[in-house]
Amino acid sequence: MADTTSPAPRLPQLRKIPKAWLASALILLAVAILDTPRFWPTLGFTVEALLGTLPFILFAVLAVAYLKATGAETLLAKAFEGNETRMIVFAALLGGLSPFCSCEVIPFIAALLAVGAPLSAVMAFWLASPLMDPAMFTITAGVLGMEFATAKALSAIGIGLLGGVGVMLLKSSSVFADPLREKPQVGGCCGVKKPFQGRPVWAFWQDAERRDTFRRTGLENFAFLMKWLTLAYVIEAAMIHYIPAETVARVLGGSGMMTIILGALVGMPAYLNGYAAVPLVGELMNMGMSPGAAMSFMIAGGVSCVPAAVAVWALVKPRIFAAYLGIALTGAVLAGLAWGALA
Repeated sequence: MADTTSPAPRLPQLRKIPKAWLASALILLAVAILDTPRFWPTLGFTVEALLGTLPFILFAVLAVAYLKATGAETLLAKAFEGNETRMIVFAALLGGLSPFCSCEVIPFIAALLAVGAPLSAVMAFWLASPLMDPAMFTITAGVLGMEFATAKALSAIGIGLLGGVGVMLLKSSSVFADPLREKPQVGGCCGVKKPFQGRPVWAFWQDAERRDTFRRTGLENFAFLMKWLTLAYVIEAAMIHYIPAETVARVLGGSGMMTIILGALVGMPAYLNGYAAVPLVGELMNMGMSPGAAMSFMIAGGVSCVPAAVAVWALVKPRIFAAYLGIALTGAVLAGLAWGALA
């Protein structure tokens, strides 16, 4: 007798669903079950906010795809040549302006450290890199304003300089001696095996492989931005309705130093993603968060976000990693104080 039973349907493999999309879906599901009348307003707010941000997303995606397709990351290596002070300055500038994620530069930084490149220049790049790039600048300017985006970019460069100069002055101490792990992890989530070789080709469309890089990078970055901004706007919609503005104003409002320090201390462990933080911080500011606390929150959280922190942890010893976080926290407070005074 033939076996006519059909195999049981497989459950969806939730592990393959990006966590940001899954989190957005779970929040919307919770609202639908626990507060049904709020479901459609929450969903409508999210869609409307995404459509409003879409022009900035598209500009950022196309800009990053162009830089990747041309091979502009090869210019990064020039920051680590010559005088140490010059290296620190160029590393901080490139770290705060380059469009390349932390995992992409892991093999490059590992090679530099292995052949004796100064830790000061590497630290300058590491601190500035996760805080700002062309895509993040565009999104930040579109949501929080050009002034805030410019101030954050300058803060990224400033923190890079702070870390680089600090490490240079203390390089003879036991804290910064022998920084590399015995077997550093040189792999990256982006699959970069031989990074930053050759010269940029600005007319990339004349080469089929570079055209494919442009298309692939554009699609990947569009998906990346959409999933994180969707989560941010879903959280923002819930936050507007369920968190009293008076609470935010009482805890993170005002112009005192404690609100700025608190913003940095809260931002460092709570930060999920630099792009997702932008609309959330915007709403927190609307609810009473002080400008200085907003800046310290974004700076401290950006340096300690998972991709950036893992990139550092994978290569250097714990004492160097602790110094990295300490410099980030100090720089975040200083940036918050400066922006709070100007704003």
